[in-house]
Amino acid sequence: MEQLSQFLSNDPRVFFLIIWSLFWKGWALWRASKNDQKIWYAVILVVNLAGLIEIAYLLFFQKEDKLWEKIFVKTTKQAKNKK
Repeated sequence: MEQLSQFLSNDPRVFFLIIWSLFWKGWALWRASKNDQKIWYAVILVVNLAGLIEIAYLLFFQKEDKLWEKIFVKTTKQAKNKK
């Protein structure tokens, strides 16, 4: 336990990286289970790449409510409606 506290106190970026990764992993696991995507759930659970796989899943690969569509499709539609 002492080694862990020394490791975290030496570089605060490590703590930020852990929180960052846990946030994305939790959100992606929740969405994968809600969408009944078992393969994605297993990949997200096992592979740790600082949130990169989780973000890619949320943006492009989930069955419904893709983050990519929420961000860019709505803004494109809003821009077209203003013209």
